[in-house]
Amino acid sequence: MNTRIIFASEEEKRNMKIQDLALDFAKRIVELYKELRYNAKEYVISNQILRSGTSIGANVSESRYPQSDADYLSKMNIALKEASETEFWIMLLRDCHYVTVELADSLLNDCSRIIKILTIVVRKVKNRIK
Repeated sequence: MNTRIIFASEEEKRNMKIQDLALDFAKRIVELYKELRYNAKEYVISNQILRSGTSIGANVSESRYPQSDADYLSKMNIALKEASETEFWIMLLRDCHYVTVELADSLLNDCSRIIKILTIVVRKVKNRIK
């Protein structure tokens, strides 16, 4: 498995907003998908991780223009759930030896960063709505 699926540096990631992190992560997931499909000949998990990994950014993007606080919260909650699902697929790919531990750790680190940010956002919005 190719470990070149890295876009932004760690320094750049520290200064990114959630929408930029989610986009960078989605690009990495698309590259991973291509690697899995064409080099590893893996089709089921690759489809699942493509859906969940790119859905994070799509929902964060949708949340930028909410109809209400509840709509914003819903989109960010969905993004959080998709990030959690993506984390599962990455661990499964690692444990089944479809990706290197190095690549999985890098993806898991980014996914964890996104989950932490989304968790904080969801918590803050829930408290504000109460």
